[in-house]
Amino acid sequence: MHDAPEAMPAIRATAMARDANPYGKIFVGWLMGQMALAAGSVASRHCGARAPVVAADGFSFTAPVSIGDEVSFYAEIVGTGRSSMTVAVAVWRRDRHGEGTELAANGRFTLVSMGADDRPRLLQELV
Repeated sequence: MHDAPEAMPAIRATAMARDANPYGKIFVGWLMGQMALAAGSVASRHCGARAPVVAADGFSFTAPVSIGDEVSFYAEIVGTGRSSMTVAVAVWRRDRHGEGTELAANGRFTLVSMGADDRPRLLQELV
């Protein structure tokens, strides 16, 4: 096990039974959805506007998340384009009754800054 990042996570959640398979492990789809929420939070704060996900790639799932685990989603912008932002998200799990943490997943999302007209908006227009 390793130590989670020192930075504050974009979001934190408790893994619940409704999001698990019959073996008590959390569905990857739930993790990906939470990862997208974390990426969206960071991207929309950066651009000051709505920023929907337009692509997702580079996923790896390195440790299972169990019911009751505390799950932290760390997100950071690792690249920008004219209106797009690439956000890397790392997922760390912590056993509910201990302090040990473990990297559970990684992935990247591309989000686009949107104007009020629902069209992509240049990032420099928002500064």
